[in-house]
Amino acid sequence: MLTDPIADMLTRIRNAHLALHTEVNVPRSKIKAAIAGILKQEGYVEDVAEDGGNIAITLKYIDGRPAISGLKRKSSPGRRVYVNSREIPSVQNGLGICILSTSSGVLDGRTALDKKVGGELLCEIW
Repeated sequence: MLTDPIADMLTRIRNAHLALHTEVNVPRSKIKAAIAGILKQEGYVEDVAEDGGNIAITLKYIDGRPAISGLKRKSSPGRRVYVNSREIPSVQNGLGICILSTSSGVLDGRTALDKKVGGELLCEIW
Protein backbone atom coordinates (compact mmCIF):
# COMPACT_ATOMS: atom_id res chain seq x y z
CA MET A 1 0.00 0.00 0.00
CA LEU A 2 1.32 3.40 -1.01
CA THR A 3 0.99 6.09 1.68
CA ASP A 4 2.60 9.04 -0.11
CA PRO A 5 2.03 9.02 -3.89
CA ILE A 6 3.75 12.40 -4.46
CA ALA A 7 6.94 11.21 -2.75
CA ASP A 8 6.73 8.05 -4.89
CA MET A 9 6.51 10.20 -8.04
CA LEU A 10 9.51 12.32 -7.02
CA THR A 11 11.52 9.19 -6.14
CA ARG A 12 10.72 7.61 -9.52
CA ILE A 13 11.92 10.77 -11.30
CA ARG A 14 15.09 10.90 -9.15
CA ASN A 15 15.89 7.21 -9.74
CA ALA A 16 15.23 7.48 -13.50
CA HIS A 17 17.61 10.44 -13.72
CA LEU A 18 20.30 8.55 -11.80
CA ALA A 19 19.91 5.59 -14.18
CA LEU A 20 19.95 7.99 -17.18
CA HIS A 21 16.57 6.80 -18.44
CA THR A 22 14.79 8.89 -21.07
CA GLU A 23 11.27 8.32 -19.76
CA VAL A 24 9.53 7.44 -16.51
CA ASN A 25 5.95 6.29 -15.95
CA VAL A 26 3.99 7.16 -12.82
CA PRO A 27 0.42 6.22 -11.91
CA ARG A 28 -2.00 9.01 -12.81
CA SER A 29 -3.78 11.32 -10.40
CA LYS A 30 -4.90 14.92 -10.75
CA ILE A 31 -2.28 16.32 -8.39
CA LYS A 32 0.58 14.36 -10.00
CA ALA A 33 -0.58 15.50 -13.45
CA ALA A 34 -0.55 19.10 -12.20
CA ILE A 35 2.96 18.71 -10.73
CA ALA A 36 4.22 17.15 -13.98
CA GLY A 37 2.65 20.04 -15.93
CA ILE A 38 4.50 22.56 -13.77
CA LEU A 39 7.77 20.66 -14.32
CA LYS A 40 7.21 20.88 -18.08
CA GLN A 41 6.20 24.54 -17.93
CA GLU A 42 9.34 25.43 -15.94
CA GLY A 43 11.60 23.45 -18.30
CA TYR A 44 12.68 20.64 -15.98
CA VAL A 45 11.25 17.87 -18.21
CA GLU A 46 10.88 17.58 -21.99
CA ASP A 47 7.31 16.32 -22.27
CA VAL A 48 4.40 15.01 -20.24
CA ALA A 49 1.84 12.65 -21.79
CA GLU A 50 -1.13 10.95 -20.17
CA ASP A 51 -1.92 7.49 -21.49
CA GLY A 52 -4.61 5.53 -19.73
CA GLY A 53 -3.85 5.26 -16.04
CA ASN A 54 -0.25 6.46 -16.32
CA ILE A 55 1.64 9.69 -16.85
CA ALA A 56 4.67 9.33 -19.13
CA ILE A 57 7.32 11.93 -18.28
CA THR A 58 10.13 12.41 -20.80
CA LEU A 59 13.20 13.49 -18.86
CA LYS A 60 15.45 16.34 -19.93
CA TYR A 61 19.24 16.20 -20.05
CA ILE A 62 21.63 19.09 -20.71
CA ASP A 63 25.06 17.97 -21.99
CA GLY A 64 24.44 14.51 -20.57
CA ARG A 65 23.53 15.81 -17.10
CA PRO A 66 19.99 15.77 -15.68
CA ALA A 67 18.09 19.08 -15.78
CA ILE A 68 16.82 18.30 -12.27
CA SER A 69 19.70 18.20 -9.81
CA GLY A 70 17.56 17.86 -6.71
CA LEU A 71 14.03 17.05 -5.52
CA LYS A 72 12.81 17.34 -1.95
CA ARG A 73 9.38 16.51 -0.51
CA LYS A 74 8.52 19.14 2.10
CA SER A 75 5.04 18.14 3.27
CA SER A 76 4.14 14.55 4.05
CA PRO A 77 0.99 12.75 5.20
CA GLY A 78 2.31 12.70 8.78
CA ARG A 79 3.59 16.28 8.80
CA ARG A 80 1.81 18.86 6.67
CA VAL A 81 3.69 22.10 5.98
CA TYR A 82 1.57 25.16 5.26
CA VAL A 83 2.83 28.60 4.25
CA ASN A 84 1.06 31.86 3.62
CA SER A 85 1.92 34.08 0.67
CA ARG A 86 4.57 36.00 2.64
CA GLU A 87 6.35 32.78 3.72
CA ILE A 88 6.78 31.12 0.30
CA PRO A 89 10.44 30.01 0.29
CA SER A 90 13.06 30.90 -2.27
CA VAL A 91 14.62 27.62 -3.42
CA GLN A 92 18.40 27.67 -3.97
CA ASN A 93 18.37 31.50 -4.00
CA GLY A 94 15.87 31.61 -6.86
CA LEU A 95 17.48 28.89 -9.01
CA GLY A 96 14.80 26.34 -8.14
CA ILE A 97 11.05 26.25 -7.67
CA CYS A 98 8.66 25.20 -4.96
CA ILE A 99 5.26 23.69 -5.71
CA LEU A 100 2.23 24.49 -3.56
CA SER A 101 -1.29 23.14 -3.36
CA THR A 102 -3.45 26.24 -2.98
CA SER A 103 -7.11 27.17 -3.14
CA SER A 104 -6.38 28.27 -6.74
CA GLY A 105 -4.99 24.84 -7.66
CA VAL A 106 -1.46 23.44 -7.76
CA LEU A 107 0.91 26.36 -8.43
CA ASP A 108 4.62 27.07 -8.46
CA GLY A 109 5.97 29.53 -5.89
CA ARG A 110 6.24 32.57 -8.17
CA THR A 111 2.67 32.22 -9.44
CA ALA A 112 1.35 31.74 -5.91
CA LEU A 113 3.28 34.83 -4.81
CA ASP A 114 1.82 36.86 -7.71
CA LYS A 115 -1.71 35.72 -6.84
CA LYS A 116 -1.00 36.32 -3.12
CA VAL A 117 -2.19 32.85 -2.07
CA GLY A 118 -0.59 30.37 0.28
CA GLY A 119 -1.19 26.69 0.86
CA GLU A 120 0.47 23.37 1.44
CA LEU A 121 4.14 23.32 0.45
CA LEU A 122 4.40 20.07 -1.52
CA CYS A 123 7.99 19.97 -2.76
CA GLU A 124 11.08 21.86 -3.87
CA ILE A 125 12.87 21.24 -7.16
CA TRP A 126 16.21 22.62 -8.31
